[in-house]
Amino acid sequence: MAQIDVLIVGAGPTGLVLALWLTKLGIRVRIVDKTAEPGTTSRALAVQARTLELYRQLDLAEAVISRGHQVPAVNLWVKGTQAAHLAFEKIGVGLTPYPFLHIFPQDQHERLLIERLQAFGVTVQRRIELTRVGEREDRIVARLRGSDGEQQDCEASYLAGCDGARSSVRESIGTGFPGGTYRQLFYVADVDATGPPLNGELHIDLDEADFLGVFPLAGAGRARLIGTVRDQRADRADSLKFEDVSDRAINHLKIQVGKVNWFSTYHVHHRVTEHFRKGRVFLAGDAAHIHSPAGGQGMNTGIGDAINLAWKLAAVLKGLAPDALLASYEAERIGFARRLVATTDRVFSVASAEGRIADILRTRVVPVLFPLAVHFEAVREFMFRTVSQIMLNYRDGPLSRGVAGHIHGGDRLPWVAIDGVDNFSTLGGTDWQVHVYGAADAALSAWCTGQNLALHVFAWRAEYANVGFARDALYLLRPDSYVALADGGANPATIDRYFVDHGIRRAPDDPACSLTERPN
Repeated sequence: MAQIDVLIVGAGPTGLVLALWLTKLGIRVRIVDKTAEPGTTSRALAVQARTLELYRQLDLAEAVISRGHQVPAVNLWVKGTQAAHLAFEKIGVGLTPYPFLHIFPQDQHERLLIERLQAFGVTVQRRIELTRVGEREDRIVARLRGSDGEQQDCEASYLAGCDGARSSVRESIGTGFPGGTYRQLFYVADVDATGPPLNGELHIDLDEADFLGVFPLAGAGRARLIGTVRDQRADRADSLKFEDVSDRAINHLKIQVGKVNWFSTYHVHHRVTEHFRKGRVFLAGDAAHIHSPAGGQGMNTGIGDAINLAWKLAAVLKGLAPDALLASYEAERIGFARRLVATTDRVFSVASAEGRIADILRTRVVPVLFPLAVHFEAVREFMFRTVSQIMLNYRDGPLSRGVAGHIHGGDRLPWVAIDGVDNFSTLGGTDWQVHVYGAADAALSAWCTGQNLALHVFAWRAEYANVGFARDALYLLRPDSYVALADGGANPATIDRYFVDHGIRRAPDDPACSLTERPN
């Protein structure tokens, strides 16, 4: 009977990122998947800015960017003509190191994660399916069945179910999956083509209530067509072919398809499980929540789940935090998942509404008002912050405390770049650290050194005030780079009290971290 720290069921992006982060932190993992090989097709495309920021901690961001495609603009089409053009390759400039929409298909994404995981000596074990989960006082026992039908018990301290919408882990622990299913049938086609929409930009046809988008892929003449149908074609998903839906792309968007590399159909659900944790079992990604693809949020939210959970599991497994820390995973993630499902459901329902009024709004009002609205910086910033997930915060979570300037405990650390150097450059690790913008007094420096806690001091500049930092305040950052504690008085006793209250301690063998001053 094999015994490990964390058994991960499901080798999609969520499970792979969880395995990678835990392995980097020295946690023993086993990751299994029931499929015979990694996927060769995918639905998820967008990698949002917040995901790229977190990937920077895993040294993944540059690889994702180099292998994918940055989308420079979106175009809205009505009655076979381009009705609106919005450049947004730099819509998030000043907000993040990654101020753009990035396309990197899920199948390629998974291959990259598998490569990185193998470099750590961890291989996905395939054709293995979970059939039963039992829990004892200090561990779980999972019954796994291989492709030959042979069953094996695997002991682990914890189990993470990252096995998708039809999660066997979720079924085993009985946390339910309330919600519904959209009546539209979604289709996706990977094509080699020519025509105006094959210019590397995103193109959306507004003519009908059914959605149709042309998403650019890396490489000339390559695109992903994603659309919906709700007429009689939706009733024959198993036999639907590209030829049954291609006339709209050809006639409305002037696309000449040379080759269909693959075509698939699927139904989309909007559901959230009732609990993200039950005992020693956790759910993440599509196993915990699933929703409309509006906004390209699904895969990114699953990756966010994985990173939120990983550092907490590592701390508990190393004896550096009590089990109570793990309760914060559901507290911080389930509320976001519920809001996301509700929001994407509303957006999709409005965008796909039928009737004359809906048609007028979609084909006449939106092409005019949307470009006008995004001329306002506040509108552009709100849109980017929302879609990119850099707006996501844990202010109401159990691990968040204090406020200094306009920054609260639970906020994402604001990004600032000055003279080519940014304050995210300190986030390459996966440990706690303290930031001070201005000057740190001797007491704080001495305390951080004594606690082996990295202290990074940034010489004060007006740019820091512009994003909400308070001068000389301290900001305690969690391993996932969110602000845990903000204290305008920069009193080291507040950090000590924070760690004591949450039962978190520093590893005694951590190398001492000296003061790092960063002049600007």
